[in-house]
Formats: sequence, C-alpha cells, structure tokens
Amino acid sequence: MSAWRQYDNQLMPAFYERFEKRWGKGTAPFLDPETHEQPMPRAQWINADTGAAVAVVPIWTEDPQHRSFGVFYLPPAGDIWVLRPGYTNYLETDIRNAEQATLRNDAFRKAVAHAKEFIYGTQP
Repeated sequence: MSAWRQYDNQLMPAFYERFEKRWGKGTAPFLDPETHEQPMPRAQWINADTGAAVAVVPIWTEDPQHRSFGVFYLPPAGDIWVLRPGYTNYLETDIRNAEQATLRNDAFRKAVAHAKEFIYGTQP
C-alpha cells in the first residue's frame, strides 16, 4: 500500500517557501498560500511516511491570459524540484468560453497524469 495520499486543503506553504528560497523572493506568486483567490484547479499529494509532497498548480505571469500548469516535488530532505509534464499551456481570456475551459482542463489532466506517474510509477 502506498503512503501517498491526496491532500485537498490549501496549498502547503512549503512549496512557496522552498521555491522562493531557491529562485528568489517574489518569484512564485502562484504558490503563495496567502493568496486568497488562488486560480483553480490544483492538486497535491503528501507522503505520510517521508513528508515528501507533489503539487500541480496553475502558473501565471504578468500576462493573465497565458497560463500553464506546473508540477512541483518537495523531497523529504528539503529543496524543490520542477517536474516537466510537457506542454501544459492554455489561454484564459474568458472563463465562460467552453473551448478555453476544455483546453485548461486537458492541460490540467496532463499535468495530474504526470504527477501520478511520478508518484505511483507507470500503471498498466
């Protein structure tokens, strides 16, 4: 039985803290747990035995239309790794646009599948 469990609460602060420690203050507004209106969807898992964690989060820049999903891993000993799920970019100009929502959801599913493969390995 795997020690990994889905964690459906607010984004763990360690993602933000370790990202900024590695790449500098202000580099990860998309990981800030104090951001009350965080973009969705998000997914995260924690390993109850080791304390390791994985998260899939939307990433944005100054241009609010161009977004992507990032997959981040927190090893038990510290640091943060960026896992590369491939192309997960999408446009968000109108959240009511069904085509854009489909592209966002497809990008999210791809990033989540990559995270699950990292956690559980390739499933038959």
